[in-house]
Formats: sequence, C-alpha cells, structure tokens
Amino acid sequence: MSSFSQSSVSSQNSRGTKKKWFLEEDVTLVACMADLYNVGIYNANTGFKADYFNKLERMLEKVLPHAMLKAKYNLESRIRTLKNDWAIIYHMLIADIVEEINVEDIATANNLEKGNNYHGCEDDVSLDEMDASATQSQSSKSN
Repeated sequence: MSSFSQSSVSSQNSRGTKKKWFLEEDVTLVACMADLYNVGIYNANTGFKADYFNKLERMLEKVLPHAMLKAKYNLESRIRTLKNDWAIIYHMLIADIVEEINVEDIATANNLEKGNNYHGCEDDVSLDEMDASATQSQSSKSN
C-alpha cells in the first residue's frame, strides 16, 4: 500500500495533472456554493457573478486546507462537470415524469372511449331501469 492519501493522488493526461475529486470535496464545494447563493452578494441573473470563483476558493481553503483547490482550473472545471452531470439526471427525471403523465392521460382517454365514465358512474341508464316508486308515494301523499 502507498503512504499517500487519496486526495493527493493525481493522473497524468496530455494537458498536465488532472485532479481526482472525492465525495467530501464535492459536498463541501456544493455547500459553499449554496452559502454564496444564500448570502446574495455574488448572485447574478443567470447564476453567479464573475468574481465568485475567488471567494469560493477562499471558503474552501478554510474548510479543506490540504486540498489546495485553485479557482481558475480546479473549481471551474469541477463546477462545469457537476453541472453537466446533474443536467443529464434532471432531464432523465423530467422525461420519466412526462412519460408517466402521458401514460395516465392515455389510460383515461381509453376508458372514456370504451364508454366508461372516469368517476365510475354508469352512463347508459334508461328510465325503465330506474326505481321511481319512492317518488310516486311522496307525490300522492301531498295531494
């Protein structure tokens, strides 16, 4: 076994060293971004203002001092990756919800086409089948 911690392990690619992110770092990053958003100083119409990376770097430095995350490369890249990953999950969930709604609508439409009322009531009731004896006895007493 190696004596290096997991967070210090990196892999080499064509552009240099690639940092491997761990769950604790991701959780802390998202928590710090939520804090920045809730404070409201760095909010913009479409997300955050340009300078929020530097503030985020300082916040993460306090919580994860040995991670040595830099605003320009590490944070920008990781936020972009998380955003893409969550967008994929979001669209999958939305597709499932829309599909579920469509299935329910089709089932309801099929029931109505077959003559079944959505509320479970009978549509085809003739006057011959109705029991009108209760109404007749009341009308004869009032005379």
